[in-house]
Amino acid sequence: MGGPDLATALWLLPVALPISIYVAWSDLRRMKIPNRAVYILAGSFVVLGFVALPLDTYMWRLTHLPVLLVIGMVLNALRVLGAGDAKFIAAASPYVAVGDFGLMCYILAGAFIGGYVTHRLAKNSPLRALAPNWESWQSGKRFPMGFPLGMALVFYLALPLFWPA
Repeated sequence: MGGPDLATALWLLPVALPISIYVAWSDLRRMKIPNRAVYILAGSFVVLGFVALPLDTYMWRLTHLPVLLVIGMVLNALRVLGAGDAKFIAAASPYVAVGDFGLMCYILAGAFIGGYVTHRLAKNSPLRALAPNWESWQSGKRFPMGFPLGMALVFYLALPLFWPA
């Protein structure tokens, strides 16, 4: 199946879940992912990953962050994605095993489709009245990527809770 083992998920998911919800909410509301959320996500992995993972795995996963940050900066310069999105992807990358890259691509694809459809349906329904001032409603073609990015991280970490190895 892939995905994290149950013990790792139980260490990392309780921190990633509220941060991902906050990132999604903030991006929907203001079309911004706060730096403090990115710092807390990355810092949480630095602390909890050391406990949750074998040292060699932990050290290898820490290298994901600078590599994906540089890739994200290039994509941001090319206007493919926002700076907050690039930083969130980099901060979330140590939570994902490199061997699960293919699995994460499927999860991301599903999260992007589900997030886009959900956002557009809510935008054009009476649900919009619950948050009438969200910037994402008036953002034109721009889309709050923090919403599906957060969903994807949470879904990946929650996999062993639903499909144990």
